[in-house]
Amino acid sequence: MADMRSFRDAVMDWAAGGSGDLAHELATLLPVQGAVLLEGPSDVAAVEALAEGYGRDLAAEAVCVLPMGGAMNVTRFVDRLGPDGLDLQLTGLCDERERGYYARAWARAGLPPHFFVCDADLEDELIRALGVERVTELIRQQGDLRPLQIFLSQPAQRGRSPQQQLRRFLGTKKGRKIHYGRVLVDALPHERVPAPLADLLDFV
Repeated sequence: MADMRSFRDAVMDWAAGGSGDLAHELATLLPVQGAVLLEGPSDVAAVEALAEGYGRDLAAEAVCVLPMGGAMNVTRFVDRLGPDGLDLQLTGLCDERERGYYARAWARAGLPPHFFVCDADLEDELIRALGVERVTELIRQQGDLRPLQIFLSQPAQRGRSPQQQLRRFLGTKKGRKIHYGRVLVDALPHERVPAPLADLLDFV
C-alpha cells in the first residue's frame, strides 16, 4: 500500500542516484503537494512532533518530511522535487552554518528562499527555549542523568557553558539526538516554540 513513507524512501533512493520512476508514480498516486527538506532524522523527529502537538498530520496534508543525510545534499533534493522535477512546494530547516547550501539550492531552482534557519542548530534552539534546568530534568526523566553526569565530568567540558554542554551531550550517542528531538519538542509550551520551527510550521 502506497503511503508517504514509501514516497520518502523512493525520493531518497532517487537522490542517491537511483531511478525516479517510483517517486514520480507515488507523487501522483498519493498525491504529494509539498516537501520539508531537513538535514537529518533528529530534525524529522522534532518537526513531526511539533506538528502533532498542534494536531496536524503532515502526511495526511500531502506533505513529505524528508531527511537528506546532510545539508550538502540539498541541491539534489531541490533539483528533483522543485520546479524542474516534481514541482512540489518546498521548505526546509537548517543550521546557521549550513545556510549557504540551502540559499544556493533555492536560488538555483529560481525559488524564493522559503527555508528557516536555526541559530547554531536545532538542539541549541530547543535548549534555549526550555532552559538548562528543564532540559536537565527531562534527561533525568529519560534515565540519562548518570550518563550526563559522567559526560560533564570530562575535562573537555569544563570550559563550556551549561547550554553548550547539554548540546554536546545530545550528540554523543547514536540515536540520542533523534530521541531527544521529540522529547524536547513535546515538552515545549506553544508560546515558547523557537521562531524557526514555528515559522516552518506556519508555512507548510
